[in-house]
Amino acid sequence: MIIKRLKSYNYKRLNVLLIMAVLALSYIGIKVVDSASMGGGHGKKQLLGVIIGVAGMTFMALVDYNFLGKYYWSIYIFDLLLLALVIVKGDNHMGAKRWISIGGGLSFQPSEVAKALLIFFLAKLLTVCIKQVNKLKFLALYAILCGMHLLLILAEPDLSTTILTATIAFTLIYCAGLSYRYILTAVAVLIPLLAGLYIYISQPGLNDKSLIKPYQRDRIMAFIKPQDYSDDRYQQDNSVLAIGSGKLYGKGLNNNDPSSVKNAGFLPEPHTDFISAVIGEELGFIGLAVCISLLFIIVVLCIITGLTAKDFFGKLICMGVASWIGMQTFINIGVATEILPNTGVSLPFLSYGLTSIVALYGGIGMVLNVSLNRGKKES
Repeated sequence: MIIKRLKSYNYKRLNVLLIMAVLALSYIGIKVVDSASMGGGHGKKQLLGVIIGVAGMTFMALVDYNFLGKYYWSIYIFDLLLLALVIVKGDNHMGAKRWISIGGGLSFQPSEVAKALLIFFLAKLLTVCIKQVNKLKFLALYAILCGMHLLLILAEPDLSTTILTATIAFTLIYCAGLSYRYILTAVAVLIPLLAGLYIYISQPGLNDKSLIKPYQRDRIMAFIKPQDYSDDRYQQDNSVLAIGSGKLYGKGLNNNDPSSVKNAGFLPEPHTDFISAVIGEELGFIGLAVCISLLFIIVVLCIITGLTAKDFFGKLICMGVASWIGMQTFINIGVATEILPNTGVSLPFLSYGLTSIVALYGGIGMVLNVSLNRGKKES
């Protein structure tokens, strides 16, 4: 049965360019992470993540997404259990429970895998209920299902991943044909809510039990009023300084330049959230432009695969993965260049993080499976 399924694919349809772009980014990521960690051994761990990720991508590319789609409710339940597990069993790090230790100095971050699981589940749900997308009953169900997922992430707490995941969920239902009537209504409701949020966070006296944590409030206020919150903006200020100091060609990986922002220790977590600053400083504008271009190519190829998919389910999977990688890239680069408030979002395929890179490779595997199914021989 398995051999028969594998033989049914038209491998000439395999998106080789997408694979090459992902592998090229991963190679750059391993090198930059190794340099950013300055002997911390994160480069070798990143390589391990890529190897596991490639295996996961291959598996997802060869297992028919329509077969897995039969179990979409089970996937959703597993998704919720995974997110609940980190709240119960997760390691407390600076007041947040986002990781579960798995031994050997490695940890597992459920919210990263949950992005891929939610994309798959929502894509199937929207496909099954396509005729009900613009009915209030379904919209309420969609909001509840997404809300349960988002609340579990928010409880960790992880506001940036919550916002990113909500954006992915909106992108999927928009691609499914959500009426502009509902979109405009949502915008009309969102504007006063954001105004109220600004008034709320502007008030002194926030504590750890508040809706918005003090450190989150300070990061937002540092973006709105940088002159009054310079201490909370230093990470981004140093990030911009690092990118600018790299000029056109950069200072080189693993350099000993005493003027390096990274080498001087002025860039906290350089191998994770601010990896783009390290790329800009050590590989220069050209290196950073190459990385952003490769990410752009990956997003475009995912969209093209979705537009040429043989069914609606495949289309939504590709659009979900494209929005995931695209939005995460936009947020990370936006933070590094002070276009957006400081948030803890990694740069796809480049930032250090085994769970993140394995999950991303799994997402790419789903897109590759959609491309293979375009020319599948029906038995």
